[in-house]
Amino acid sequence: MAQVAVPIPQPRSQPLQIPLREVLPWAIFGAVLSLLLLYFVGAEQGVFSVFGGQFVHEFVHDGRHLLGFPCH
Repeated sequence: MAQVAVPIPQPRSQPLQIPLREVLPWAIFGAVLSLLLLYFVGAEQGVFSVFGGQFVHEFVHDGRHLLGFPCH
């Protein structure tokens, strides 16, 4: 007698629902971090300089050109 394989029904997966109150602090943190990075890449020189010298400018120099910020 031949046995027939009967497929076992699998439960359907539901998309994961994350409450907004759990995502919002991380979204704000990411936005602040992005703005800080944009400041250091785009405006950290001259009058707006937080740190003296050229260290930060030289560290992000290639990124400035990649993003289209003029620096010299």
